[in-house]
Amino acid sequence: MAEIIVRLAEDRERLIDALKKAKLPFTAKLTRGTHRSLEQNRLQFLWMREAAEQDPSYTAEEHRAFCKLNFGIPIMRGEDDDFRRDYDEMIKPLHYEQKLRMMTSPFDFPVTSKMKTGQKKRYLDDVYVHFTELGVKLTEPDA
Repeated sequence: MAEIIVRLAEDRERLIDALKKAKLPFTAKLTRGTHRSLEQNRLQFLWMREAAEQDPSYTAEEHRAFCKLNFGIPIMRGEDDDFRRDYDEMIKPLHYEQKLRMMTSPFDFPVTSKMKTGQKKRYLDDVYVHFTELGVKLTEPDA
């Protein structure tokens, strides 16, 4: 069964119809919140480019890996049991530099891509504080 995001009563009815039509047995999981927004995603990548332009000792991808590991991982480990289990099994035993490498291509361990909008907001807030404390000027998001 495909993932169905429920925002409106019509979406709920579509979910109920899909559940009625699903062949047994199956497993269903309801998760509060919605996936991170496209605006949040664009802002994250803009900030990584801005950080790389102002601090050329690291690429945008290296800044992104640092932020995923240092800000995203704690958020997701604290709120998602499946994520914590996978991270603790596959990534946690590695050395710091190896962990950073796992945050980038070709591995690109999913962190922010699994976030809900509230989690992504906290992540972006942490990223903003980190870079601005280093003197990096970041584009201010719309209020």
